[in-house]
Amino acid sequence: MMKKVTPIWKSMEMTNKDTTSSQQPSRRLKRLRSLSRLLDSAIPLPGGYRVGIDGFLGLIPGVGDIAGGLASSYIIIEAAQLGASTTTLLRMVFNVLLEALVGVVPLFGDVFDFVWKANDKNFALLERQLRTARPDSSPDHRLQKTGGILITLLFAGLLALAYLSFVILRFLIETLAGAA
Repeated sequence: MMKKVTPIWKSMEMTNKDTTSSQQPSRRLKRLRSLSRLLDSAIPLPGGYRVGIDGFLGLIPGVGDIAGGLASSYIIIEAAQLGASTTTLLRMVFNVLLEALVGVVPLFGDVFDFVWKANDKNFALLERQLRTARPDSSPDHRLQKTGGILITLLFAGLLALAYLSFVILRFLIETLAGAA
């Protein structure tokens, strides 16, 4: 039996025993904000710029971009469960996908990982969505949850495809350079 997802504006009015999650939405949002900051802006640099561990993860060949993408996917899944619209979820997937695809480019992609900050952008999208959402115009949240999971699976497949393309391209370049 599928668990019903309650929109955030309704679940804020419920007591602990009435919520569909073990945590209140405000706690979930605090957790997502903390994760977003950890990934994108937890470490202050001289000059006021901030970076997160996502950029450093991207420096690890092979698994770094995938690990960062999985952490970013968690934020998207939680956003779907909190009732984010399909449009917001698609924007979030685009932000993460762009960061992941550009992230596979040597050097430029690593710098881009530190600058783009997809998780901070996605958390801002989620907050804006939840602030402006109207309860009377909400779609079926079971469909949103399923759609969010499908979007995340699609993102994971595209990320794996991008990484595989990078590995094949690098192999071809090394092979051609060795033959010359």
